[in-house]
Amino acid sequence: MAKTRLVHQFGMGSSIRSRNYTEAAARAIRDALWHNSLNVADAFGFPKAAMLIDVEIGVQQPEAVDTEALRGIFPYGQPRISVVRGGLDVDKPGGGGTTVIANAAVIVSFDMERNHD
Repeated sequence: MAKTRLVHQFGMGSSIRSRNYTEAAARAIRDALWHNSLNVADAFGFPKAAMLIDVEIGVQQPEAVDTEALRGIFPYGQPRISVVRGGLDVDKPGGGGTTVIANAAVIVSFDMERNHD
């Protein structure tokens, strides 16, 4: 069997006031997931628990993201979350704080066997 990618979904999330990198990342994941309501597990006859979900989050302070909290967003499947430097921090004019912008890429795969017919 081989891990086969089926779906890529992208999202963006922000934390406007609290500078909460985990919440911005969570919003980016939800944005990616909610843009497309895909039923790939059903389409291929797999149980939803068999979904291999790779998530890459980009934020300016990766160490500030609680990946365990992000795993709770996924009701099924096997999420693997990595956080890298990316996204954007935007300082507000007049020193009124920083808006955090996170980007998420969610890739759904299954362990599948290819049919060479």
